[in-house]
Amino acid sequence: MAAAAPLLVKLVLAGESCVGKTSVLRAYAEPGPRPAASYLPTVGIDFKVKTITFNDTTVKLQIWDTAGQERFHTLSTCYFRGAQGFVLVYDITNSDSFQSITKWMNEIHEKADEEVEIILLGNKCDKETERVIPKQKGEKLAWEHGIPFFETSAKDNINIEDAFSLLAEEILNKKTYILHDLDVVDLNGSKKKRTCCKQ
Repeated sequence: MAAAAPLLVKLVLAGESCVGKTSVLRAYAEPGPRPAASYLPTVGIDFKVKTITFNDTTVKLQIWDTAGQERFHTLSTCYFRGAQGFVLVYDITNSDSFQSITKWMNEIHEKADEEVEIILLGNKCDKETERVIPKQKGEKLAWEHGIPFFETSAKDNINIEDAFSLLAEEILNKKTYILHDLDVVDLNGSKKKRTCCKQ
């Protein structure tokens, strides 16, 4: 008997240029020591795949790294459609990147499906001496939008795994609920199929 095909989940990283989205993605998708590097801003779009196991189910995470530069904005946001989860990233040493989070949230609500999961990351928490955004401001913004919040460091691999694991768990719990909800038993005890199901 052939093994079941893995579930495919599409995630998108969004945020301004140079907040560390590529570094966050590499810290998660390519764990282990890497030589120190100064990454150039992503040009256009890039993605990596990471396979995880959730409740004995193999899940393939397809994680898209979008460019934050304004000239790539239309290209980046066209990848929002079909995504089940978003990782919104700002830089704790850059106030403009924090202020732009509301703009990115609006873009997600306009161009992505309604039932997406979102997490907020305040990246570069290893640069405490350069901090301009207090942790409490990140927590407050996340609370206002009803989404989880983590302060992360791609350099020191702080909270990266925890953040992606929580996002994946929220998405997969929802998918499992939807799959189980496909069969409906009516009051007469007969089973019937739902005619549609939004994933």
